[in-house]
Amino acid sequence: MQNTLKLILGDQLNSQHSWYKTPNTNTTFLMMEIMPEQEYVKHHIQKIIGFFSAMRCFARTLKANGHKVIYLTLDDTDNLQSFEANIIQAIKTYNIQNFAYQLPDEYRLDVLLKSIGESLNLAVEVFDTEHFYTQRNDVKEFFADKKQFLMESFYRDMRKKHHILMDDANKPMGGKWNFDHENRKKYDGKIPLKPHLKFERDETEILNIIRAMQVKYFGNVDIKHFELPQSRKHMLTLLAYFCDQLLPAFGTYEDALLKNHLTLFHSKLSFGLNLKLISPQEVVQTVIAKYVQNPYLITIAQVEGFIRQVIGWREYMRGIYWAKMPEFAQLNFFENNRKLPHWFWTGEVKMSCMQHCINNSLDKSYAHHIQRLMVIGNFALLAGCNPSEVDAWYLGVYADATEWVQITNTRGMSQYADGGIVGSKPYVSSANYIDKMSDYCKTCVYDKTKKYGENACPFNSLYWNFYHKHQNKLKNNQRIGMMLNLIDKMDKDELGKILNKAEAHLQNIENL
Repeated sequence: MQNTLKLILGDQLNSQHSWYKTPNTNTTFLMMEIMPEQEYVKHHIQKIIGFFSAMRCFARTLKANGHKVIYLTLDDTDNLQSFEANIIQAIKTYNIQNFAYQLPDEYRLDVLLKSIGESLNLAVEVFDTEHFYTQRNDVKEFFADKKQFLMESFYRDMRKKHHILMDDANKPMGGKWNFDHENRKKYDGKIPLKPHLKFERDETEILNIIRAMQVKYFGNVDIKHFELPQSRKHMLTLLAYFCDQLLPAFGTYEDALLKNHLTLFHSKLSFGLNLKLISPQEVVQTVIAKYVQNPYLITIAQVEGFIRQVIGWREYMRGIYWAKMPEFAQLNFFENNRKLPHWFWTGEVKMSCMQHCINNSLDKSYAHHIQRLMVIGNFALLAGCNPSEVDAWYLGVYADATEWVQITNTRGMSQYADGGIVGSKPYVSSANYIDKMSDYCKTCVYDKTKKYGENACPFNSLYWNFYHKHQNKLKNNQRIGMMLNLIDKMDKDELGKILNKAEAHLQNIENL
């Protein structure tokens, strides 16, 4: 019988995959920690440790279940520090006749593994990851005859196709497809906040290896109390906690921001979900089951708001990624080229909202979607920062950031660098939105009400400067016509003061 080598990537930790149903003495699984994966972008230390910890746990589980596993740690003397070299070495060492891998979710790895497979003088087989609701090209094919990639139409199709939150007449439960307007409330204290669930353990050993190998990283870590989930068991525990404790208020406050609470009612499932420790189907089915069991405790708005993130945005973003890469990674609609301020890596900024959200990111390798989109991303776009630098920071800083979901959210929705493929308008705001949704502005040195003058909030002048600067590029966008009309009608002296203040902020961006 022929020997087979099967490669498992660091974000392919799906223990429910058909590969693992029955141990086979002729099959060897290969997993590896290699330097190039730590160097293509500078990562947050918690992201690196989180991946390594979960990968090692997965390998131990496979071995305990009777599978043959080669696991190369970053400092292993047999580690040749490349996918190709390690694969070839394993093929020779274990007399391999067949090589197999699962479809990577990153374009660069897809190209690399195709090239490696073509260079090998043996049979190569490629498998699906058995994780997503959709196949790679489903979104591309769904929008093939349409002018715009509207997420809402894709989302509705997903609901109908998989009969998710649909009644017996195949109509949306609750009478509406989307309860987004009910999911935008500032936290008012009516429902008590709950602590986020932690899976604390000491990961000093991994940190010591990372340092010994001189991996360049950024961010902070409490290494004795490392929190990220490590296993499928952890993820099932986290999912149950979300359903029991957080789901009843998730939708209502999903856009809210607070200084003294990291997660509010968010699930924190994305890290383990993106590593495939748990599947989106399991998450969706569990959430819906909890809703059906508790219809008086959990409203449809809470559930629909969450389901939309999983089967709508997540699958849609992956589809956009495979429809538009690699060109998508070079798009720069506004031709922005400013460097990110140094305080993106230090958190040393006076703006209360940016200080809080960036330090959360540096301390926890986490921020929820409104912090990422409407605070940090909002500022980066208003300041005209280079989308490639923004991409690299987001991809590096967040533990759940894998490129297929990060770049479509960052370069697409957040920075509008794709010119409207993902989002129908630029997601920018003045201080008014941030104040409406948060308690950040209450203790800020900047005045949220002022567009210019001493201590005027940078978001205000930069907001109007953005629309003034990009009028020609945005004039045909009907969703922002009102803003452009307001600029046209604005007193010229008033507008001049606002634009001058915006320029002063940009000149002083390192010291805001």
